[in-house]
Amino acid sequence: MSLDVTQSLASDRQSPQVKAFSEISQAGHALERATWAAREFGTYSATDINRIVSAVADAASRHAEEFASATVDETGFGVVEHKIQKNLACSTGLLDEYAGADFVTPRVDSEKKVLEIPRPAGVIFALAPSTNPVATVYFKVLLSLMTRNAVLISPHPMAKVVSNRAAEILAEAAVGAGAPDGVIQSLPEPSLPLIEAVMKDERTKLILATGGTAMVRSAYSSSNPALGVGPGNVPVFVDSTADVRAAAAHIVDSKKFDNSVLCTNESVLIAEDSIADSLVREMSRLGAHFLTVEESKKLADVMYPTGRLNSEVVGKDAHVIAGMAGINSGPKTKVLVAPISAPVPEEVMTHEKLAPVLGFLRVTDAERGISAARAIVRIAGAGHSAAIHSTNSRTIMAYGAAVPVLRMTVNAGNSTGSAGLGTSLATSMTIGTGFVGRSGVGENLQPSHLVNWTKVAHSTLSQDPMPNYSGLDPWRSHDQPVPEYPVASNAQRDYSVAAPTSVADGVISKLGASADGDRISAVSDAALRAEIRRLVAQELANMSKG
Repeated sequence: MSLDVTQSLASDRQSPQVKAFSEISQAGHALERATWAAREFGTYSATDINRIVSAVADAASRHAEEFASATVDETGFGVVEHKIQKNLACSTGLLDEYAGADFVTPRVDSEKKVLEIPRPAGVIFALAPSTNPVATVYFKVLLSLMTRNAVLISPHPMAKVVSNRAAEILAEAAVGAGAPDGVIQSLPEPSLPLIEAVMKDERTKLILATGGTAMVRSAYSSSNPALGVGPGNVPVFVDSTADVRAAAAHIVDSKKFDNSVLCTNESVLIAEDSIADSLVREMSRLGAHFLTVEESKKLADVMYPTGRLNSEVVGKDAHVIAGMAGINSGPKTKVLVAPISAPVPEEVMTHEKLAPVLGFLRVTDAERGISAARAIVRIAGAGHSAAIHSTNSRTIMAYGAAVPVLRMTVNAGNSTGSAGLGTSLATSMTIGTGFVGRSGVGENLQPSHLVNWTKVAHSTLSQDPMPNYSGLDPWRSHDQPVPEYPVASNAQRDYSVAAPTSVADGVISKLGASADGDRISAVSDAALRAEIRRLVAQELANMSKG
């Protein structure tokens, strides 16, 4: 008999169980394809990698504005012009930053008699957040390509349309420049069970977790290597020696940048009494609205109605948030500033805010300012970031030594500064919080974190010379047509499709499909369903390992 699989399974596909099975099967195919691509990609030469990375960065840059606008439309977060800046920084900006860097060619240390050969991770599973979706996709894809890794993107459900489109554009550019098909992929319908299954799969060699604390903890407990981040909650201290006008400009500009969706944005402003009034005046002139105690309570009730941050305020304009709280504030308001009495957890404005809102605390001297900043980070943000505006080197050093963070900006906006924009820190959308923040990386994530080096050590005895490795390279130039993803020899392949994309298509490939449209003639309903059950069980078993 002849059976149309699409029609036969149409009703079954509506059930949550079959839908979940199908999604996990798709992820399994993606991982298998990525594994093949990573194996091929790991043999590419530095010349090949430079060509491919350049092509992908250029494609990302060309779409920076389009995707910035689409991100705001889809998520409702942030400011288009600022997202354009981040998209450019994480595309051609990264290309410029790592120009001349080589994570492919073996290195020779003749003095120590050590040869180092780079070894990519393989398949990287990269999670992207809703707050910086496209910039994070750009960033993680380019870092993966620089180090000859394949990457599977898991977009945030709130930004899946634009994130998947971005991944698709980058994948087309990579393949067009000679990369193996499958080196960049994404999950079209991310879900928590699917993400957890991919994180645990043995084909996943490294997880880059940028997202909520629960997701990062899940990545670390997956049994696969993971590099995750922690939450930010940035204290910014302005001491008596600061240039108050410059400090005010930096703080307001930083807080309004993309409406504070970067985790590096300032959260609590601490000011010495001697300059506090001047700082208030300067910031007010630039668009900061300092709230009364009564207004602050209204704002707190809207922002933290259950003690947790209300997602409805994330990335919104300051005057919109004020309106939600019944506070009279015009469209020229860029930042809302709420006074707090002490740096304690009970004061909700001491917690992280992914919105243009600051807590504001006055202190009598620098020592108390440093203690307050330390207390803020203890509430949340350990290992993340802090900022200070000061010209006193002793105070700056004391602040850096006392506050338990791994990056600190001085006399600069922290939103961009700690992310490596406008400072010499590595440009990054993944901020490692190190041991103090329970993270596996203590720096801004960069390409060097995605590659290991095999160290070939020679005897140090003078009578045992080191061979001459000059001019040798184990990799080959891929100037020939890119090899296609392999399929079973008994399957009739549609060469417009790189790999099976669903449980049904997997069954078709397994059983054999005719080229005339009679896709699985002579296969009974019972046999088809039995094969589906077997494939699903096998796929689930594979995805659950670890």
